[in-house]
Amino acid sequence: MLPREERLTRSSEFAYVYRQKRSVANSLLVLYVGSKKRDASKPTRVGFIVGKKVHKNAVKRNRVKRLVREAYKNLRKDENFPLKNYRQLIFIPRASSVDADYNQIYDAVINCINRAFKKYS
Repeated sequence: MLPREERLTRSSEFAYVYRQKRSVANSLLVLYVGSKKRDASKPTRVGFIVGKKVHKNAVKRNRVKRLVREAYKNLRKDENFPLKNYRQLIFIPRASSVDADYNQIYDAVINCINRAFKKYS
């Protein structure tokens, strides 16, 4: 699990990112991007949302959330991580991600991050 200072925890924080209206998507997930950081020393805060539309079974929703979270954790360690200058990110998996394996989720996360970097930088 990510440290508390790197997670979005309040609904008002999620609402703020949604109001920015900056998103990119592919067939497996949607990525919302918040505003840019003013202070580079603060970490990027991330939220993961998997609704019941993805799957009714909570076990499958939690599995998808774990896979997306793990893919993000592996990518944020890279010093060339493109979105490290943003304050907030929200990952929302789609229903097709339930049948995907880790490698497909990882590629989808990379794809969304690169597209967001090109679109909003």
